[in-house]
Amino acid sequence: MPALWLSRVTVTDAEAYGKYAKLAVPVVERHGGRFIARGGRVVQIEGTASDRNTVIRFDTVEAAEACYQSEGYQAALEFANEASVRNLTIVEITE
Repeated sequence: MPALWLSRVTVTDAEAYGKYAKLAVPVVERHGGRFIARGGRVVQIEGTASDRNTVIRFDTVEAAEACYQSEGYQAALEFANEASVRNLTIVEITE
């Protein structure tokens, strides 16, 4: 079953976060991830808003997890960890 990678981010250092994004995007694409939403307009209905919201579709939950665990993504994540507060969830799509 396909899966969605849901990322909610509050950026604390825009320059460092930009380095993360530059490295992370090609890694996600190499793992078959397709960006559905990335940094667009958000209407917060409940809870706390985040600066940045990203939705990526993968073929499977396992593919999304493999992307996250990959050496390339972990290298990119070093920049994000110092530059943001993040919540990342992988959700299986039940179509």
